[in-house]
Amino acid sequence: MSFEKNLLIALLKLSQDGSVKQKDVSFEAHIPLSVTLNLLKKLQNENFIYLGDNSIEVNSEYRLQLAIKAMGLGADIKDICDFLRWQEFEAIAAHSLELNCYVTKKNVRFKHDGKRWEIDVVGCRKPLVMCIDCKHWRRGISPSVVRKMAIAQSLRVKAFAASFPIAAANFECLKWQSAKFIPIILSLVPFREKFIEGVPVVPVLTLRDFIDQLPLNVELTHYIQRKLGHSRNLNT
Repeated sequence: MSFEKNLLIALLKLSQDGSVKQKDVSFEAHIPLSVTLNLLKKLQNENFIYLGDNSIEVNSEYRLQLAIKAMGLGADIKDICDFLRWQEFEAIAAHSLELNCYVTKKNVRFKHDGKRWEIDVVGCRKPLVMCIDCKHWRRGISPSVVRKMAIAQSLRVKAFAASFPIAAANFECLKWQSAKFIPIILSLVPFREKFIEGVPVVPVLTLRDFIDQLPLNVELTHYIQRKLGHSRNLNT
């Protein structure tokens, strides 16, 4: 295993609760401190980390970038997944949406038809409402399981669209005349199919490109058209 890959795995393992000491990373990675410092400076120049005097600052976005870089170097995906927190997928999804001028909310809970529902990340930018389900799966997941996830997300988003208006939520799209609600599954690793049951399955590495291109490709998705305001009509 290369020094750089060892270092990335050590960083992900030790930085789960915040900043980490440089000497601890060196020890965990089994790399001499001098080599560790050189590699850390390289990572800082690439905007993967921030170096303090003796510490390393690694936020959620940095950690996800480190995870993707480690996988690119051949690190075991099971190990990488074990070191990532669930909330980090949600944070990178929201951040990517916000960079594209979406107004976001995380962990959106609502009621519809007597049931409680939750969507991990919702992003609004007229006329689109992106509804993202963050999945922490590893390689080898079966197509049938992903299909069930896609169907479940479609039902979740349909219920979300039908539940409007949600007065307490103060969603940006409440001001619109209509909206297109789009169910999306976000994964750490690529899946061989880009769409399952009309639901985009998006690897986190390509999320920003997907967001950029979505306005041109929205008709490829199983979106839910919803008239807002007083209307309760729902067309799929």
